[in-house]
Amino acid sequence: MTSVSVRDLTLKFGSLEVLHTLNLDIDEGEFLVLLGPSGCGKSTLLNCIAGLLDISEGQIFISGKNVTWEEPKDRGIGMVFQSYALYPQMSVEKNLSFGLKIAGLPKGEIAKRIERAAEVLQIQSLLKRKPAQLSGGQRQRVAIGRALVRDVDVFLFDEPLSNLDAKLRAELRVELKRLHQNLKNTMIYVTHDQIEALTLADRIAVMKGGIIQQLDAPLTIYNKPVNLFVAGFIGSPSMNFLKGSLLAQAGGSSVLLGPDQSVSLDGYDAQTDMFNGQDVIFGVRPEHLTITREATSGPNLPAVVELEEPMGADSLVWLRLGSHSMSVRADSAGEYRPGDKVFVTFDLAHASLFDASTEDRI
Repeated sequence: MTSVSVRDLTLKFGSLEVLHTLNLDIDEGEFLVLLGPSGCGKSTLLNCIAGLLDISEGQIFISGKNVTWEEPKDRGIGMVFQSYALYPQMSVEKNLSFGLKIAGLPKGEIAKRIERAAEVLQIQSLLKRKPAQLSGGQRQRVAIGRALVRDVDVFLFDEPLSNLDAKLRAELRVELKRLHQNLKNTMIYVTHDQIEALTLADRIAVMKGGIIQQLDAPLTIYNKPVNLFVAGFIGSPSMNFLKGSLLAQAGGSSVLLGPDQSVSLDGYDAQTDMFNGQDVIFGVRPEHLTITREATSGPNLPAVVELEEPMGADSLVWLRLGSHSMSVRADSAGEYRPGDKVFVTFDLAHASLFDASTEDRI
């Protein structure tokens, strides 16, 4: 069953069109992440769903009800913002209960909802404190709790972890995932952090310029990006891109990366037709490359080590392959030094090929 449906949504500010005829269906109980760089329209889309912005064209449905022109309070949503937006003079308990009192709920019902939210978020011991007495992570838990007590079907999160340090972000990511698994509510989450997107989402909508570029499961987006933008935006470090041209022969196709360098495409799952001489961009992630000191069986391309970045469990080794610079995840025990001569092999099952002119996946 569809929980949230966005149909042909367009948003204009004067002559500037910010969102372009967007269509999006979110299933009941799904955790959907809107991901993209600053200015791509992800927070704007969330604000349209919340009713904080009036759309120019299209319709929005929540739980089967057309809420296009409904007030935010009547849409059956709970929203958590980047800023905690807590009342500093009120205790945690009063922050949680304030909206419920305004809505006219009985005291017994308010107490029951606060107790449930505090238990889920493990903030029972904080209820008598004021926001100034809380850490950043505790304040964000209270902000999430304020949405939880509303007892709604759809929760909207607008970059809720971006003000926290790296350790707290990692901890609260796990808590949010547990929260979703326990509550099974529909959650729409906005972030520019791809790690948050990949770890939290059931599906990710990657946005650019007010348009959804790809909507799919995290592993599909990671392994089979539909275009060059998605491929470059997802992944840390980024996918390696090597310019080349196709050589289509009777025995199979390959990518020419330089005068004396080519990579066979045997095993590559092409989505569209390829033709001889086609200008392409060959993409492969650092973990799908292998470097060795000596040539091994199969195609090996000679490369030179430029530098090594130790990262604990592994190292990121930067290589010069002809005119291309590329990174490889390697065993940290390898101890590669600038100038070392090595050989590179590619895992074609995880490679990507893009048309150089359209930037779409081949």
